[in-house]
Amino acid sequence: MRFYTKFYLEPFTLEEMLEYARPLFGLPLDISEKVAAWLHKKTIGHPYFLACICKYLMTTEKQIEAHTLETTWPAILEQLGREKFSSDVSKLSAKELELIHHFASLGEGEVSADHFGGKFQREYFARLVGKGLLIRTGRGRYKLYHPLFCEFLQQTK
Repeated sequence: MRFYTKFYLEPFTLEEMLEYARPLFGLPLDISEKVAAWLHKKTIGHPYFLACICKYLMTTEKQIEAHTLETTWPAILEQLGREKFSSDVSKLSAKELELIHHFASLGEGEVSADHFGGKFQREYFARLVGKGLLIRTGRGRYKLYHPLFCEFLQQTK
C-alpha cells in the first residue's frame, strides 16, 4: 500500500509552456515560441495533456518544426484517445455515454441542463461531474472537462 499526497498543478501559462518546451525540444527561441503557442492552444495549459503530447512528439518526430505540428495532430489525438479518453468513456453507462456525446455535439461551451428538455435525469449530470467528465459551471450549467475530450468525442460518434 502506498501513501502519498496528491499535488494538483494549475494550468501552465504561455510563458511557463515556453519555459518547459524550450529545453525539452532544444529549439531556438523563435521556434520554441511557436511550438509553445501551439501546445498552449491545444492543451489550454493542462499539464497532463501537455506531457502526453510532448512525449509523443519526442518519441515520433526526428525534428520538431512549428509548421508541421498540425499535420501530426490527428495521430496525437488518436494516441490521447487510446491512452486517456477511451478509458474515460469505457466506464460510462449507455445513458451517460449518450449524454456526453450530446454535449460534444453542441461544442465546447457550457450548456444548461434545461437544453436537454428532461431527456436526461439530473442524476446523470451529477454522476458525470463526479467522474470528472463534466464541470458544473453554475446552477444547472455544465461543460465538458476539456476541449480535447470534446474533440475526441466528436470524432468517435
